[in-house]
Amino acid sequence: MTDLSTDLFDPSTVMDSNQITDDGHFGFAFNDSNFSDRVLRIEILAGSSEFKSDGEGCSSLADWARNRKRRREDLKKDNGLDVAVAEEQVLNQPDTDGILGCENEDEEAVAMVEESPSDIGNEAAHSDDSSWSMDCSTVVRVKILHISSPILAAKSPFFYKLFSNGMRESEQRHVTLRINASEEPALMQLLNYIYSNTLTATTAPAILDVLMAADKFEVASCMRHCSRLLRSMPMTPESALLYLELPSSVLMAEAVQPLTDAAKQYLVDRYKDITKFQDEVMALPIAGIEAVLSSDDLQVASEDAIYDFVLKWARVQYPELEERREMLCSRLVRFIRFPHMTCRKLRKVLTCNDFDHEVASKLVLEALFFRAEAPHRQRSLAVENSASATSRRFLERAYKYRPVKVVEFELPRPQCVVYLDLKKEECENLFPSGRVYSQAFHLGGQGFFLSAHCNVDQQSAYHYFGLFLGMQEKGSVTFSVDYEFASRQKPTDDFLSKYKGNYTFTGGKAVGYRNLFGLPWKSFMAEDSPFFINGLLHLRAELTIRL
Repeated sequence: MTDLSTDLFDPSTVMDSNQITDDGHFGFAFNDSNFSDRVLRIEILAGSSEFKSDGEGCSSLADWARNRKRRREDLKKDNGLDVAVAEEQVLNQPDTDGILGCENEDEEAVAMVEESPSDIGNEAAHSDDSSWSMDCSTVVRVKILHISSPILAAKSPFFYKLFSNGMRESEQRHVTLRINASEEPALMQLLNYIYSNTLTATTAPAILDVLMAADKFEVASCMRHCSRLLRSMPMTPESALLYLELPSSVLMAEAVQPLTDAAKQYLVDRYKDITKFQDEVMALPIAGIEAVLSSDDLQVASEDAIYDFVLKWARVQYPELEERREMLCSRLVRFIRFPHMTCRKLRKVLTCNDFDHEVASKLVLEALFFRAEAPHRQRSLAVENSASATSRRFLERAYKYRPVKVVEFELPRPQCVVYLDLKKEECENLFPSGRVYSQAFHLGGQGFFLSAHCNVDQQSAYHYFGLFLGMQEKGSVTFSVDYEFASRQKPTDDFLSKYKGNYTFTGGKAVGYRNLFGLPWKSFMAEDSPFFINGLLHLRAELTIRL
């Protein structure tokens, strides 16, 4: 429990709200003059025609969000002015000497100690007659509370600063706070929490109201408590998006990070396969799209598919080119992992009008330089940049089609060398009849791919590792290719040829070898297998067009 004998108003005292424990329970002292050293006068303004909090009467978080948005719009409509002008009008009211208010619930709350206190009983008696006018800045009622400044200051830097402003004379103990009518229930819940460490609010909208009030009055312990309560409730797409679209001051608070992290993880898990929920994902706001794209585990064919999706989403959500270009370059490009896109797609990035040319050139150059690095340097760059959720551009996702590295030659004959690496756990997942496909690569204007299989021999019932080369395009096109499969092998770690052949492809056909290593599956996957080097199976396919 906080030591109340400490002089909380000593300017040399440094308060760290993160060190304040939640062990103190002073509910008995709330609004009790016997345990209070100050009087809090709460002037309640008419913020809209409905004097209730966002959460009051809201059956869902969607209602909470709509009600909050509607009250913002009503405030501006009633004023006929922007918020800054409306606030200036309030400050110029003739009866506001020595009192500052907060007209907009999204602005910082302001209060101050009055110079000359009036009789408490008279204030309470005349509280119903304290209205100034019938506009939105009207004080509709006044609430008087007895408060303990050490208790409030111990939990809230806002109140700490308020009570340590140098006015320490005994007769200057009256504080006036001005709030909107919609904020009153949440503020009373917050004050009660400061004393008792408990909340009576049980619905998500009401708890969100308290969270907003706790942010405004800087009560970090209450923000953590609200965050825990909200995380304990069932998450939905609606609630997850609402948590991610809270005001920036709330989102930046450390106490709310576990809630926003849970919301992001919910969206990531729900939309892991974005093709399955394409309509829902296309309707997500920017905060939701950023959460989904930050995942390493998206079940997508390749990073090319991510790029195409982002471009499609941006064109739907931002039909104006300049607005779309600004959103893509400032918010979304950092979630596209350009180093893992194919060269053919990177060429399209350079000519895409949706991106600023300078930004596109920088991204493509970075991707190409990364691809030119040695494998150990690529792994190092990926690790160095993986600490930040927004700087994971060098990490591969869990692509359905495995990335390949391709070296192309035009002379003396059209030729390409393709490198495909498979993790040991990826190979394990192929048993007993699985397949994994590579990204497409091109030779002589035709698209090809590699596929690794776990095959079973019908006679011996043994399983084997097989590697195949397929032609992507379907149709009547024929294409004659010499090919060779190779794999790195211990102890030299050099590539050793495993199979050679030639084949005249017809569109959609594939060729390969069902038992590439001449070993049963169990021996191929054994701990002492010579084919896995640091947990990776290194495969190489060399293709040459026969002229």
